[in-house]
Amino acid sequence: MSSVGGKIYTSEALHHTEETCNVVIFGETGAGKSSLINLVVGTQKALTSCNAVGCTTETNVYDVLIQNEALKVKLFDTVGLGEGSEGEVPDKDARRVLKTLLRDLMKQDDIHLLMYCVRGVRATKAFYRNYDLVRSEVKERVPIVLVVTNLEDKEPEMEEWWRHNERSISDFGMTFDGHACVTTTTIDEYAGDELKRRHKQSYHAVCQLIERCRSKGAASKNRRKTIVLFGETGAGKSSLVNLMAGKEVARTSPDMQRCTMQWKEYIVDFDSDSYMVFDTVGLEEPQLGIKEYLESVENAYKLVKELDQQGGIDLLLFCVRAGRVTATLQSNYRLFHEFLCEKKVPIVLAITNLEREKRMEDWWERTHSAYAKYDIQVAGHACITAANRLDGRHKELYEESRITIRNLVKKCAADGQKRAWMGGDNLFVSLMRKQKALLTGGLHVRRKDLVPRLTKRCGLSADVAKLLANMIKQNVA
Repeated sequence: MSSVGGKIYTSEALHHTEETCNVVIFGETGAGKSSLINLVVGTQKALTSCNAVGCTTETNVYDVLIQNEALKVKLFDTVGLGEGSEGEVPDKDARRVLKTLLRDLMKQDDIHLLMYCVRGVRATKAFYRNYDLVRSEVKERVPIVLVVTNLEDKEPEMEEWWRHNERSISDFGMTFDGHACVTTTTIDEYAGDELKRRHKQSYHAVCQLIERCRSKGAASKNRRKTIVLFGETGAGKSSLVNLMAGKEVARTSPDMQRCTMQWKEYIVDFDSDSYMVFDTVGLEEPQLGIKEYLESVENAYKLVKELDQQGGIDLLLFCVRAGRVTATLQSNYRLFHEFLCEKKVPIVLAITNLEREKRMEDWWERTHSAYAKYDIQVAGHACITAANRLDGRHKELYEESRITIRNLVKKCAADGQKRAWMGGDNLFVSLMRKQKALLTGGLHVRRKDLVPRLTKRCGLSADVAKLLANMIKQNVA
């Protein structure tokens, strides 16, 4: 039997709900994990301790219905981390038990949300160490949210803790899919109205975290996989879309002129899978057209922001024309992979214009070291021709190329590679903040200091760097 908000529900009643959301709660001993369970359950179901000594010596599981009894949730209360060798469960053993639980659930694809429970103190190395333990096990495949407890006396509101600590959390390299600042204090007959208000607010905040991440996960399972296709004008991006689709869906240009003025989206279906491919504006060489280059960058930001709202990005497809590796090619790689998607999305190369090669893969064997030299690292590559108006042997190479690119996409956009990358509520501002932080090592930076970093790191001309610096400063103000 499970208790929900003071009501008792039998396991049979719980079984009538369509789906279960499995939530693993982890954190240091004394962080309030068991109290958090009781907050959601609505009764003192889990044993709690009034001091920092752990009271959970094994993983306990609780079934609960939340928010109008519409969602069945299974809460896993795990052993507290960070206890000394004399504790109930020493830290070494607690970490081993947690890792085993995560691996077992991951094998069954049976974990939907990780909830990191911490007391309302400042972020520390221990804070990061526990986060890193879990992140290294689940990679990007399961969302992690932060729940900060013990904030019943925080003024003026509990959310103030997040405002004070958000930057230091980012500096430690931690990213969360959501957060809730709460109190898990038990409400008794002596509780005042303000504490009761905060307690109720905390319950709803935690339930909303669970519901939001669960709905995102469900939407992700049912949606088409999202591919962002990028590269310089003339690389053959639109032709690559047609190659994957097996038919003419994208307009192409016979010369080096743009045929994609903003992004275009195409539905591409093959081998029982469906993909939404976003063909982006051609990224020009900055020194040849500053205005056009900045428009391309701005469009890229807008696209990523829009895709965030639709469920995330599964694969970056970088289309390049066979030739030497240039600083512009490196700059475009870094813009999408490093800055826009924070290195969290698999990226693959499609090298076009190889119809004259005796064996197309020979080109990569001769050239891949140059990509390594420029620190361009990819999850896979395809050496192809996207030219479909050639005769004889070239037609065979075209069909061979279709198989090659489809296999690459299937492999690298597959479920389990990485969870579709999703930004936050203020994605555009966050991207600009992080781009500036990556370039400068911190958020407090002047425009004149940012320009040399842009020129050095991205290979931009001084004029383009100045204009981009102005964009960054304006969007993080």
